[in-house]
Order: sequence, then structure tokens, then C-alpha cells
Amino acid sequence: MEVPNCNTMSSKPSVVYYGSIQHGNPGRFASFSQKVDEVVKKLDFSTIEKKDKVAVKMHLGFNDGYQTIPVFFVRRIVKAVKDAGGYPYVTDNPTAVYNAVNRGYTSETCGCPILPTAGVKDGYTYKTKIKYKNVDSLELVGSLHDADVLIDLSHVKGHNSCGYGGAIKNIALGGFHGPSRWRKFHAIHESFKYWDAEKCTPEHAKKLVKSCPKKCLNYDEEKHKLTFAFDMCNQCMECLEVDTDIGCMKIRPEYFYAFQELMAIGAKAVLDTFDENKVFFINFLIDITALCDCWGIAQPHVINDIGVLGSRDIVAIEAASLDLVAKAGLIESMIPLFIKPNLDPEIDLHPFARLFGPMKNPYLVLDYAEKLGMGSKEYKLVELLSAKKTMKMKTPKSAFETEPSFF
Repeated sequence: MEVPNCNTMSSKPSVVYYGSIQHGNPGRFASFSQKVDEVVKKLDFSTIEKKDKVAVKMHLGFNDGYQTIPVFFVRRIVKAVKDAGGYPYVTDNPTAVYNAVNRGYTSETCGCPILPTAGVKDGYTYKTKIKYKNVDSLELVGSLHDADVLIDLSHVKGHNSCGYGGAIKNIALGGFHGPSRWRKFHAIHESFKYWDAEKCTPEHAKKLVKSCPKKCLNYDEEKHKLTFAFDMCNQCMECLEVDTDIGCMKIRPEYFYAFQELMAIGAKAVLDTFDENKVFFINFLIDITALCDCWGIAQPHVINDIGVLGSRDIVAIEAASLDLVAKAGLIESMIPLFIKPNLDPEIDLHPFARLFGPMKNPYLVLDYAEKLGMGSKEYKLVELLSAKKTMKMKTPKSAFETEPSFF
């Protein structure tokens, strides 16, 4: 079968397959699960060779965070890999894997082993040179480095650090061990001088801390050090109002952009370990929450369920995902009260940027990824089993309990 186009040098847009959550026919053949199967078929797993080791990278959630990709779908995708001759395994960080059973993920329910990305002590890694700002290297996890095939299986949601979490973030942060994630990705902002200690007195620093409604600023008087939690900042700029006469603080767009650029760099480092014909991207746009799955909390969904996307092009599938989210818009009544969104209709912002601030534009990571040659933002959305199409099809007679049973 022909491999879907994902060549960034081609004049043709990359193909993104789409299955909508909306049904046009009560027949099982038109249900969302069948659309997931059709997307997988179109991705064409024939490039998976017999006995290829297939890493299914996904997030298994933490604590009470149950809004990850349902195991029901994971099992179907795993079966498709097995049917193609591959040896699949689901993989995520050690904490998520060890506690995955609490959210229904086991080797029995998934249909394959569940392995920690970097071993049980998060130390099975390969040092990868990065050389970006204050990051010289990252430790790439062994479960992805050693795999023959990658299925980047992602749950689309908002993200307080960069606006959006999808396919790129799933392998960018998820493709490296814990210290790389927390001490390097989330510390990239420290490569900028956002505070001038010489200009700032302890009294003024305390005023700055008090001014922040999100509690993003913290001052250590003993060390005379002000730290800024960029991950939580929604750029309200109230601290800069207080700082007008002193001028010891700076909040610039590039401080926030660095996280997104490093994500693109990290994701490319992971993808570079694979043959381009053995990488598949599947995004689930259901249970779309404001915060990432890593928060480990049950959350209201802030976007209506949209469906599932599949592509061989990581940039294209992310562009399509963000465009569909933009089209759907926020469910304002479902936005958590601790988030202070910008809902001004006169300001053109993506729904995720409305939640986390204009400097956390979710499309930025795609610009960086495209420049790195990872794919194309130009895509052709091909809908499978559309509601309008299936509505015209014959509805089968009602039949219940058709699976094997004890009767």
C-alpha cells in the first residue's frame, strides 16, 4: 500500500485522517470506535516488519487523572500492530507505569507489556547532545531509542507551560528521563536574565511577590534571589505595573518561546532515531482538559469532544488538532475557576492561549518543528465515515449481545 505523504519537500500538503466523534447512523459500523479503526488502517502499518519492536508512547496518567486515552482504544491499536507482525509495548515514565493499573492499564487490558521508558529507576538512557541555551544535553529514554517503530499516541489537552500538549510534547518531554524534564525543559527560562538583583531592594522584591495573583514569584531574602515560575504565568503583567519606577523585571515573549523551541528540538532528537517510514502519529481529541494529564487530577473538559486524527507527519497532525480545537472553541462554563482566561472577543487568540496567555501561543512549537524539517503545517484533512455520509447508509436491524457469551 502507498505510504501517506509526509515529505516536507513535497509541494503537496500532508494527509491527516480524521474521524469525528459525531455519528450519523446508529449502526456500529458508523460508531467512533470504527472510525478509530479506519484511521489506523489508513495510516498503513504495512511498513512494520515482522518482529519489529513497536513502542506505543502515551501518557498513562497519575493519581486521579483518569482522562487519558481509554484502554479500549489502546487495545485496538495494539491489536492492529500485532496483526501487522510487530511486537508492541506501551511505554511511559516509571511512576505512571507502576501505578497504571489504578487507571485500568495492565498488560492484559492493553494486550501487550507496559514498560517504563527509562527502566525501573529512570536511568536507562542515551545521552543526546542538544546545545540550546542553558541545555547542553538530554537523556533520551532507552525504550524509544531501542525501538524499531514508534506510535506516538497522544491525548490532546491544554498545557500551562506552552498552551498545548499533543504529539510533539508526548515525545519531547516524554522521550527523556525525569531530570531532563524537570531540571532542563522546565528550567529553560533560567537561561534569561529576567530580574536585576542590583536594582531591586528586598522591600521591592516583596512587593513584586505580593502583586502576582498567580503566585508565580518567590523571593528568598537570605540569598536575595527572586525566582519566576514561567510555567504558571498567564502574563497579566501586574508585577510590571508595580515595577514601573524601578525597572528590575522583564517579561518578554522569547522567555516563554524557549520552552516550545526546546520541545521541538527534543522531539526531533527522538524521531531521528527512527526510520521515517516507521513512525505513526495518532491524536485523540476527547476529554480535552485545560491542564496536562501529569497534574493527576480529574478535570472538567473545556472543549467539546472532537474525534481522532492520524498522520505520518507530526507537524501536520498538530496543526490540524489545533485548528479543530480553535473551531470548536471553549466551553466557558467549564473553565476551572482558578484559571483566569482572556475571553475578550475583540482579541484574536487560540482557545488555549486564552487560558494561559498570548505568549503561550500553541502554534509556535509547529513553527520551530517545521524549521527543523520535522514536517509541514500544510495539510489535507480527510474525514472517514463522516456523519453526513453514514446518515445516508442503511441502518442495520437492532441486535444486542452479539458478542460471545455464556448463554
